[in-house]
Amino acid sequence: MYNTEHKRYFSHELLDWYDRNKRDLPWRRHRDPYYIWVSEIMLQQTRVDTVIPYFQRFIERFPTIEALADAPEDEVLKCWEGLGYYSRARNLQQAARQVKEQYGGMMPSGKDEVAGLKGVGPYTAGAIRSIAFNIPAPAVDGNVMRVLSRYFLIEEDIMKVRTRTHMEELVMTLIPEGRASDFSQALMELGALVCTPKSPKCLTCPVMHHCAARFEGKEEQLPIKTKAKPPRPEYRLTAIVEGSGQHQGKILVRRRPATGLLAGMWELPHVTVSADGSANLASLPEEAAMERLTGALREEGIPATAASYFMDAEHVFSHIRWHMRVYRCQYQELPSTEAWVAETAAAYEAAEAQYQWINAQDMERYAFPNVFIRILGAYFAS
Repeated sequence: MYNTEHKRYFSHELLDWYDRNKRDLPWRRHRDPYYIWVSEIMLQQTRVDTVIPYFQRFIERFPTIEALADAPEDEVLKCWEGLGYYSRARNLQQAARQVKEQYGGMMPSGKDEVAGLKGVGPYTAGAIRSIAFNIPAPAVDGNVMRVLSRYFLIEEDIMKVRTRTHMEELVMTLIPEGRASDFSQALMELGALVCTPKSPKCLTCPVMHHCAARFEGKEEQLPIKTKAKPPRPEYRLTAIVEGSGQHQGKILVRRRPATGLLAGMWELPHVTVSADGSANLASLPEEAAMERLTGALREEGIPATAASYFMDAEHVFSHIRWHMRVYRCQYQELPSTEAWVAETAAAYEAAEAQYQWINAQDMERYAFPNVFIRILGAYFAS
């Protein structure tokens, strides 16, 4: 289907370029399958520059699969805090426990065994097997599909399963014997540094002389990709409940449920104005917004009153965009309602309660989603 000479040229020139230009990344300094696995999970939907310090801290804290498997989930989430997509961290830890229990803590290399780990999809499985074990296995992500679409002029929707399958089969014909690890990394590197989504650097590309899309003038039109639906807007009122009496100088936070979105993480109390985008914050008068937030807090058993506007914030998930308006709220000390707050040091240490009073220093102990880190950072700074 594709010219054999062009395929051979592609593999040879790509590896030659990679040998001379590859970046010095911490997970490339060894072939430890665990390190490569962690890096690949972190790199999903996250830039390399962002991942590097997280990777180094994570490996320092959890240097082995067994250390990760045995760690409290709260510590894992805290170490992941700021990277987002926290289900990645939970799945990584669950998979580490699988490896500990089923394979004695040693990362397996078999196709079915690696693919059977929690949170490991076709791309990650291919990356682990090829990079860590030098096994010819296709690791086809967005970067790779972009490179292949352009070089081989593949005008098929890369969001379709059959296109990915086709590209995985193509990659298997390109991997030079004995160099599966380098080839997988080279292909990803070319997509990340040269064959970029916008304004590809064609004149510095090592395989430009046989790139079919360049000859056709279609390098910026490829790959063909169905546009994803934009995230659904949700509008939320958020409370900074300021303590009084024994809680003076602290604010109230709550823990999310153990399952679902941002499972087990800590947050400021908040209430949905509209979960379907039918109403927004601009259409809600200030007085009505504070009254609604106060009512929601009281329904939740929190004796607090919204007092003043503090800031607006946003948080974008893959499918939802939270638009948040934040209010400072005054807490009234009522002994009859104290049962729902963890009062003992033991309960505080174990984080057994749904709610906690915290100050700025306590933030080091709990994992918060990025949006609440920003809000709390702004609040404590003020």
